[in-house]
Amino acid sequence: MKELVNIKYWLFDLDNTLYSGDTKVFDQVDKKMSRYISNKLNVSIEEAKKIQKNYFHEYNTTLNGMIKNHKIDAQEFLDFVHDVDLNFLKNDKALEKELGKITDKKIIFTNGSRAHAENVTKRIGINKLFDGIFDIVDSDFVPKPAIESYKRLIDKYKIEPQYCILVEDIARNLKPAHELGMKTVWIKNKEPWAAEFSNESFINYRVENLTNFLKEINELRKN
Repeated sequence: MKELVNIKYWLFDLDNTLYSGDTKVFDQVDKKMSRYISNKLNVSIEEAKKIQKNYFHEYNTTLNGMIKNHKIDAQEFLDFVHDVDLNFLKNDKALEKELGKITDKKIIFTNGSRAHAENVTKRIGINKLFDGIFDIVDSDFVPKPAIESYKRLIDKYKIEPQYCILVEDIARNLKPAHELGMKTVWIKNKEPWAAEFSNESFINYRVENLTNFLKEINELRKN
């Protein structure tokens, strides 16, 4: 872990990474995607769910599949699916404290929308601790793990990959980061699609709890 003392750029996924997947925020987003597809394509919710999952696995995001196959308005989709109830999310003082100690550049790297990232981080009290949000619009709707989106982010923020770390809950999204020279951290979870490839060598660290992981690094940096 001593190698992480030299990290200058911190990339964090949003959903199920900066907050616990146990909160089920993304379950709400998931249901709204099904409803959007059902309304837009005039199919049952059951059929919509099948389409949604097929697109997610084939195109890496449901949105990407909807854009390619149905020419939808991407912003309309994002606004609809991220209009969810976040009132139950609580301030995460411990995470705020550890993130606040990291003075390097910190960026949220999400396949979701900027508005969703802003809403979530505000609810958990960490919205003022980041230097930027790189969302699906910034990546021109090319989602992780397509390497183009990582390269766009690197160009935008003038990142040196060898001094960069990416924290993610979806294991496969760490592969391009590793190939570009970044350190990689997988947040352990039991979602089969997120845990797939989690034993691969492109993952440097597997952690149960993000706050504790950051605390360890901050302690190392003090010494």
